[in-house]
Amino acid sequence: MTDQTPENTQLFLTAAMPCPYLPGRQERKLFTHLTGRRAASLHHLLSDNGFRRSQNLIYRPACDGCSACQSVRIVAQEFVPSARYRRIRKANADIAVEVCQPRATAEQFALFKRYLDARHAGGGMTQMSFVDYEYMVEDTPVQTVVVEYRLTSHPQRPLVAVALTDVMPDGLSMVYSFYDPLLDKRGLGNLLILDHIEQVKLAALTYVYLGYWVKDSPKMAYKGQFRPLEVQRGPLGWRRLE
Repeated sequence: MTDQTPENTQLFLTAAMPCPYLPGRQERKLFTHLTGRRAASLHHLLSDNGFRRSQNLIYRPACDGCSACQSVRIVAQEFVPSARYRRIRKANADIAVEVCQPRATAEQFALFKRYLDARHAGGGMTQMSFVDYEYMVEDTPVQTVVVEYRLTSHPQRPLVAVALTDVMPDGLSMVYSFYDPLLDKRGLGNLLILDHIEQVKLAALTYVYLGYWVKDSPKMAYKGQFRPLEVQRGPLGWRRLE
């Protein structure tokens, strides 16, 4: 098999579909496959240009007349937690973190389904089977980990949050995360990001990649709260969001 390189990479365009973030708009994606020994280097190159990985595919929006989806990353070494974020860390001091190999488990899948049913009812992912979830977690051509968060104050140490994360040369890329919807008051979604920022700092790396941010989408508002934040501006490269 010929190794995939930037020079021989073929890009494909999806058909138009309803946008999940902005009502009344259509989305299209530019994508390619990650294969061969150079998958990791191509992954990093395309990620630096605003692409995101999903299993063995990497994609970015290519919508006609719309550029609302912007790839964002936190400059972890400069991040200083606000009083709100310090309260979230303190409220979750009883949660233990374990970094695992990318292996799907029944416990993860049960939490995943509860999260989708509560937060994304009617969405396409709610129809996923365990096999689909297994592919999402394990079908990766790059260095990927599953970060599990367990409640140590409970005698059974239940799994309360999970992050599927790619390890990049310059930081961590949060591919997908989910958590127990019954623990909303704990701010687990923010906790996962805060923990990834801390891990990047400890590893002396630079960024936490958050995927796409849509300024006018309430679903995406939380990403804009983490500063300093950089936005991928196409040919202009990454620029600080003021």
